[in-house]
Amino acid sequence: MSKIAGHLLVECLVEQGCEVAFGVPGESFLAVLDGFHRYRDRIRFVGCRQEGGASFMAEAHGKLTRRPGVCIVTRGPGATNAAIGVHTAFQDSTPMVLLIGDVGSDFRDREAFQEVDFAAFFGPSTKGMAKRVERIDDPHRIPEYIARAFATAMNGRPGPVVLVLPEDMLVQETDARPVRRIEAAGSAATDRDLQRFRELLAQSRRPLVLAGGAYSPQAAQQLQRFAEAWHLPVANTFRFQDTFDNHHELYAGDVGIGVNPKLAKRVQESDLIIALGARLGEMTTSGYTLLQPPQPTQRLVHVHSSGEELNRVYRADLAIHATMDSFVEQLAMLDPPPDVPWQSWAISANADYLENLVSEALPGLDQSSAHYFDMPGLIGTLQKYLPADAVLTNGAGNFASWLHRYYRFHGLAKGHKTQLAPTVGAMGYGVPAGIAANLVTGRVAFTIAGDGDFLMNGQELATAVQHGAKSIILLVDNGMYGTIRMHQEREYPQHVCGTDLCSPDFCSLARSYGYEGIFASNLKEFEQALIRALENQSGTLIHIRLSAEIISTRRSLSAIRKEALHRQTD
Repeated sequence: MSKIAGHLLVECLVEQGCEVAFGVPGESFLAVLDGFHRYRDRIRFVGCRQEGGASFMAEAHGKLTRRPGVCIVTRGPGATNAAIGVHTAFQDSTPMVLLIGDVGSDFRDREAFQEVDFAAFFGPSTKGMAKRVERIDDPHRIPEYIARAFATAMNGRPGPVVLVLPEDMLVQETDARPVRRIEAAGSAATDRDLQRFRELLAQSRRPLVLAGGAYSPQAAQQLQRFAEAWHLPVANTFRFQDTFDNHHELYAGDVGIGVNPKLAKRVQESDLIIALGARLGEMTTSGYTLLQPPQPTQRLVHVHSSGEELNRVYRADLAIHATMDSFVEQLAMLDPPPDVPWQSWAISANADYLENLVSEALPGLDQSSAHYFDMPGLIGTLQKYLPADAVLTNGAGNFASWLHRYYRFHGLAKGHKTQLAPTVGAMGYGVPAGIAANLVTGRVAFTIAGDGDFLMNGQELATAVQHGAKSIILLVDNGMYGTIRMHQEREYPQHVCGTDLCSPDFCSLARSYGYEGIFASNLKEFEQALIRALENQSGTLIHIRLSAEIISTRRSLSAIRKEALHRQTD
């Protein structure tokens, strides 16, 4: 049967298994909105309050499901607002499809109203924002383009694809039919790869696994069984802390911002790094210092789903082009020796991690000062009350370091992805990601946000209330852009500029959207607020004030400033 192209496009999304799409409505794609209405019993359109929030929700959906999250926005301002989510999906290797309603074909290349050259703007490249940017001019080819977008987004190194939809094309009639659901293609190691891998392990005395990237729960379980069989210590890479169970006796910690100094030293002293699914980017390698490019001093086995990532920064002793689901299944074929020489190395790696969970007093911090808050104790409270399958989200800021250091994620091996955090370091991610997590999974979604971070997408609380989502938000308020202030004091001590913040009454703001707002002045009040939030039928924002001195898990702001001033006088 003939139908307009906008309806066919939505039908194609349904065929690809898409059950929810996020976006902000625009006049350039009214025909698609009508398609969402027509198929409203099979796919849900979640209208958001700003395209940046919508694209973050789609990116979070991609992380949770390992299938492309879908975002649709209008031309020009809508697409440029949505770019932050596309960039996040690119650097985080998350499958995503961004649909952009565009100017009509008859107006193209005249700098029509809100016209943008999207191929140039999102430019696919190794340094770009999208894996592919295409324009659909022929309505009969919509099924082809949608299927290719999903395949491109999922295969190799996952990432975002941008499809541009001319307004006049969307209202044309077509009798085309959707292409059947596309599945990600797997790739496996060769027998020769596995033999060489076993040889390198046999020659090692201090091996260390770095696990990150896209894993299914089944793959995470197989990784755990492999680590147990070979008694290998496993560290998770930056903001992939749910890849390997943090409660496991072989867990060594996470390698990222604020890395445990003992773990950093262990990475440097290892004689065999086994990187499984990780890109080995700047954050995981502490600015490319834990592993020296282009030839690390450690032997390196690098396994990645994209052949283009292998040997791109680091020359590996063994580079294996394979998807994690396939590779970790193959690892079961490797029979371990009766004993291994790194037993004590693995035991001490876990001991170092457990020791790092013990908080220390920050130098120069008076615990009786105003707005002192026991942050390690707060994370311990989360650990006590949040269910094991809760999804924890955050944006960018030093406030997240407390979660990263002290919270123990149960991991994918338990059946669920439980961490949504941007490796790209984008502010404003946590709030929309938490809302999307609750909408998509129905599980408890807990977000930690700073005062600066929250106000970048706090308006999406209205989206949550409108669409029946419930999230719990801990708002850590220190009256400044804390991370930038920390760097500012380190490089230019006492020269404060642009980092102070004047904020609204956050609890009243939350209530105005339909969330409950609770202020907690101490750990006991926070515990009571959290219990109440978990019982609430609506979302909840818990506001705490934190001394500016409590800037990181290891050092106070005044200590950082003092050290910087001392360097200047030397």
